[in-house]
Amino acid sequence: MPRHIILADDHAIVRQSLKLLLEGDDYLVVGEASDGAEAIVLAGKLFPQFAILDIGMPVMNGIDSAREILNVSPRTRIVLLSMHGEDHYVVRALKAGVAGYVVKTRAAGDLIQALRDVETGNMYLSPGISRAVVQRMLSRIDPDEDVLSARESQVLQLIAEGLSSKEIASNFGVSPKTIESHRARMMEKLNLHETASLVRYAIRRGLVQP
Repeated sequence: MPRHIILADDHAIVRQSLKLLLEGDDYLVVGEASDGAEAIVLAGKLFPQFAILDIGMPVMNGIDSAREILNVSPRTRIVLLSMHGEDHYVVRALKAGVAGYVVKTRAAGDLIQALRDVETGNMYLSPGISRAVVQRMLSRIDPDEDVLSARESQVLQLIAEGLSSKEIASNFGVSPKTIESHRARMMEKLNLHETASLVRYAIRRGLVQP
């Protein structure tokens, strides 16, 4: 029986290519999303066995959406696709509950193996990512890692994408004043004093692409 998967990537051509690859190997793509927020909704409706998420998506990035997907569908195993193989990206993903991390340049060759590994309860990292380095980093406390709440991280991504407080407030169903409060708290926590500095921080943390 085919295993059910949802795909989330903001490029339709990438989703189509992945779907062809997966459905040629006894997997069934039951839902597609163009951003992380859509992926969370799909996971809450479909409860798929797997979710394959791009790390760099609008509205909500793959790492934050992975965390939320596991809240609404705890049995879903998540594989993240990324252009970045740097250890700090991998560590953030694993801390969010991601079971597999596949570098996009190797996706065609690695993705099926990643799914097979995570299905058996193992972790998968693309070749070239140092497991030893990642394990050492996971055991350390990253001073930036938990400074922001999950909601603040989501708001920060949208600020970095250029949305106004009114537009962000509409996304979350709150008032613009609430978003301004989030912005002020983030600046205080991070000791930053202007929006441009927040954007640079978001890029450094991988919430948006430079």
